[in-house]
Amino acid sequence: MAEESAFFQELKASAPFFLMAGPNVIQSEEHCLKMCRQIKAVTDSLGLKLVFKSSFDKANRTSASSFRGPGMEEGLRVLQKVKDTFGVPIITDIHEAWQAEKVAQVADIIQIPAFLCRQTDLLVAAAKTGKVIQIKKGQFCAPSVMRNSAEKCRAAGNPNVLVCERGTMFGYSDLIVDPRNFVFMRDAGCPVTADVTHALQQPAGRPLEGGGVASGGLRDMIPAIARTAVACGVDGLFMEVHDDPTTSPVDGPTQWPLRHLRRLLLELIAVAQASKGKEELSLDLSPVGEDFDPEAVV
Repeated sequence: MAEESAFFQELKASAPFFLMAGPNVIQSEEHCLKMCRQIKAVTDSLGLKLVFKSSFDKANRTSASSFRGPGMEEGLRVLQKVKDTFGVPIITDIHEAWQAEKVAQVADIIQIPAFLCRQTDLLVAAAKTGKVIQIKKGQFCAPSVMRNSAEKCRAAGNPNVLVCERGTMFGYSDLIVDPRNFVFMRDAGCPVTADVTHALQQPAGRPLEGGGVASGGLRDMIPAIARTAVACGVDGLFMEVHDDPTTSPVDGPTQWPLRHLRRLLLELIAVAQASKGKEELSLDLSPVGEDFDPEAVV
């Protein structure tokens, strides 16, 4: 197996966490440049490692008529412009194996969408690029599945793997985040990240005027899930951020407003620094004797 890349080691060493952030989908070159400039200003001021995120194609949409993005060719051009302008690494999704090699020419992290986390050919194609691979846990999967998904990448010769928690289906149109998963997923043997925005989707939970449905979401709960994730010691946060979520053509209800980003990150840094979530607690379960002094126990 190849050695871990320097970039992957940098992500692992990021303290208290690294941030993957940006608008859900590429709306325009101008918008992406604006968003990256302003998000980077925030993360630079806080000393956080930033990976800029946006998608060139949202292939998994509720409706066939929904906005999907500019497509791969134009989308990668925009992401390359962002990368060159601000010197930031890029994360974006792929949906089919043939996209991996082309996307790897721009992206530093290739993301595998949650619905595709068990697709062996897709995982192997992504892994063979040598890029860092982020695999989102399927909404339908137990956390233990992520070990298998990560092993598919490692078996293809790529040790640079992240696994990402993004909620579990709870009925037909809701997700729930089980904090135990932030610990269980460490069994995959790689850094654990948390998608604190998609985790609050309500899939097909928003009726549309005239019929049909779209995905809703619980934006106001993003801070609660993010606090939980950093307290549990995740290595990175994935957060979709928009300057005006109400006008976003994709997943507006679960994008965090740019104007509130710095305030939220300040709180999350404080929570992460106060928590010992990254440390393993070794419990002594031996019987307590009569001479036990609770005040002497640390």
